[in-house]
Amino acid sequence: MADKILQVEHLEKYYQKRHVLHDINFSVDKGEVVTLLGPSGSGKSTLIRCLNGLEAYQQGTIMFEGEKVQPNEKTWQQIRQKIGMVFQSYDLFPNLTVMDNILLGPTKVQKKDRNSASQEAVKLLQRVGLEDYQDAYPRQLSGGQKQRIAIVRALALHPDFMLFDEVTASLDPEMVRGVLNIIGDLANKDHMTMIVVTHEMNFAQEIADRVLFLENGRILEQTPSKTFFNKPQTDRAQQFLDSMDF
Repeated sequence: MADKILQVEHLEKYYQKRHVLHDINFSVDKGEVVTLLGPSGSGKSTLIRCLNGLEAYQQGTIMFEGEKVQPNEKTWQQIRQKIGMVFQSYDLFPNLTVMDNILLGPTKVQKKDRNSASQEAVKLLQRVGLEDYQDAYPRQLSGGQKQRIAIVRALALHPDFMLFDEVTASLDPEMVRGVLNIIGDLANKDHMTMIVVTHEMNFAQEIADRVLFLENGRILEQTPSKTFFNKPQTDRAQQFLDSMDF
């Protein structure tokens, strides 16, 4: 039986009176890749941000690695060391070099020795082809390079679980494939557990073990990837797939 790394039960999220997530229930097994698909505004980014405490939820339970999450800032600070997240907006500190951006978490949060953390960071930079940029500043990098650095920064904390929120949405088309290849390697070679929010349907089909299809804050389908792309269970999911160019 697979080990569940994440379990979400009856999650509800409101923005004041607006109900944005409705009775969300799903789990993720260790080593599994789950993609969140759906039209813009369906609640995908809100859901993924609830999973590491960046958005508060009003009802429901999140279990992470067998422990019920107590939704307070102290607990989330500890959990974020195990759940890496990469955003579409990079969120690199502009006044810090690439290396200093990467080392901030390991040295300040995890109190690792800077020397050993630096050696590890160099290996990660080599992996994404950016070892020559460790002394550069974010303003000197392209969007694709910034996004690769953001992935390295998350991996430097040795997370057990990764969240990717539309990481190619801000990139020029020619930069997209390089970033997607890195995420694909994490899934296929490292067997990293991850949830990926994406509008890249070909990529989702390549990488996903399972698909959660959302609309209006509800999970309409939760099926193996092959089933979703070949024979979706709802008319709405079929309409969505028909509207995508892939």
